[in-house]
Amino acid sequence: MFRHDQLSKPELFHSLKHRKIKWAGNRKLKIYGTLQCGSGKRMKMENRVFFTSEEEAIHNGYRPCGHCMRKAYLSWKNTKL
Repeated sequence: MFRHDQLSKPELFHSLKHRKIKWAGNRKLKIYGTLQCGSGKRMKMENRVFFTSEEEAIHNGYRPCGHCMRKAYLSWKNTKL
């Protein structure tokens, strides 16, 4: 897991270009989603974290985003009921 506020711009761009970062999340809300998610793009930099895999996000206690990952979110929600 990488915190956005602890990465320099060149480090971030290099990681994105070489596909080391594939998912983004909100550290306070414990939600992860795709890099293209509109909700994720609006969050504050100090709350944004990046993951190398979906499994890493889940392992760290994050849940799927209800906007960009609707199917995974509904599956997660049904297991929590």
